[in-house]
Amino acid sequence: MILVFIVAIVAIGLGVFLFQKFSNVLYYGAKIGGPKGYPLIGNALLFINKTPPAFFRAIEDTVKQAGKCFRLWLGPELLIVITDAKVAEAILSSPKYIEKSGEYDFIRPWLGEGLLTSSNRKWHSHRKIITPTFHFKILEQFVEIFDHQSSIFIEQLGPRAASGRSFDVFPLVTLCALDVICESAMGTKVYAQTNSDSDYVKAVKEITYIIHVRTYDVMARYNIPFKVSPYKKRQDEALRILHGHTNNVIQSRRRELVNGSFVQDKENDVGIRRKIAFLDMLLQTTVDGRPLTDVEIREEVDTFMFEGHDTTTSAISFLLYRLAKHQDVQRKVYDEIIAIIGDDLQQSVTLSMLNELHYLDLVVKETLRLYPSVPFFGRKMLENNEIEGKMFPAGASLVIMPFFMGRDPEYFEDPLEFRPERFSVETSAEKNNPYRYIPFSAGPRNCIGQKFAMAEIKSLVSKVLRHFQVLPPEQEQEESFVGEMILRPTFGIQLRLKRRN
Repeated sequence: MILVFIVAIVAIGLGVFLFQKFSNVLYYGAKIGGPKGYPLIGNALLFINKTPPAFFRAIEDTVKQAGKCFRLWLGPELLIVITDAKVAEAILSSPKYIEKSGEYDFIRPWLGEGLLTSSNRKWHSHRKIITPTFHFKILEQFVEIFDHQSSIFIEQLGPRAASGRSFDVFPLVTLCALDVICESAMGTKVYAQTNSDSDYVKAVKEITYIIHVRTYDVMARYNIPFKVSPYKKRQDEALRILHGHTNNVIQSRRRELVNGSFVQDKENDVGIRRKIAFLDMLLQTTVDGRPLTDVEIREEVDTFMFEGHDTTTSAISFLLYRLAKHQDVQRKVYDEIIAIIGDDLQQSVTLSMLNELHYLDLVVKETLRLYPSVPFFGRKMLENNEIEGKMFPAGASLVIMPFFMGRDPEYFEDPLEFRPERFSVETSAEKNNPYRYIPFSAGPRNCIGQKFAMAEIKSLVSKVLRHFQVLPPEQEQEESFVGEMILRPTFGIQLRLKRRN
């Protein structure tokens, strides 16, 4: 009898605790439309045991059925999915809603509290000090890195072009982007394109894979089951390598600065004059009169690595895919490149040249409309707020999905048609409501490195087109996506190349 009484008291106490914890979310969540859920599990049955592409298709089907703003329950977790440009504008444009949602916890073991994941005062102060590092004068130095690594990329493509056979360009672009971002962020080379089996390169692949798994695998999503899963051990080993590498570079660079041996224009091992890296600027930066700690610097360098690696890989790969499918667009891009850069294949590309590639700008924008590198942005509601007539409760995660906004016929005429001209000045698709098109997010937490990304994309693509005509694969490729932190093609990006005369 005593045992029954104790159990009853515990049950009542647990019930009161859960009611107090979730009553606000439950009350207001019930007022937001969405697919039917079930006690305790909510809408988890829609997504459980799904492969990554099937998971993304399930979200797509739900968006089509439930509308532009609806709720999903993942157990007690309330997600509000948003493809309404007005709601997206209200959230992204406001300094009130800068707290990232729970999905970003999956990358905190790697990035810590860097610019992508931090909030409040730390985010404001670090955003302020990092913004000048993307000034066009600094970008001019990065363009030399883009050009050099793109030349190595062309060498890697040579045998594929000679064979005339289809191949998956995505992993090759990944290695090139990794070389670019390592040299830009840390001023060091990892030779990913020529040594893809190095411990550092494999650790980057491993940690990004685990992050992606945690976005769709229900068992890996929550900390308790994750800690007893094999993924935890794999993550720890990858982090040991990644953090160890970054820490070593930071300490080495600090010693150079202290000893006065760091010379910005000293030639490196391939005869290119050494330029100041993102890390070097952070080492000479202060916050409230104090220098950044090694941990703070590592967090920002690793954030730059994460944000500038997979995102540009996705954009470049999908862009090459569309150029292969649309030979008329490719011809216009190529003609513009020759007009601006010339037909000398040894000609180095400058930032001013890249800025003059206006039609290629339109092509990049149209690619990112259909294939935004980051298919969703997450925010966490810290208090109850009414947005566009709906009450979003404290504790809810808001998921804004630019992938579906870019393909919405209400926002874009013939949305699945690849038409770069829709972004021309005369018929700009961004004019009426710019929040219909947000591949780099928008508002105070927009992508700080978008100019860096655009320059890198244009540099590499222009280099490829100067050397090769990009052709579709021998067999038609099905479009299928893995939509996690980064948009990925399920089956890679199959292309053929033909060397130009």
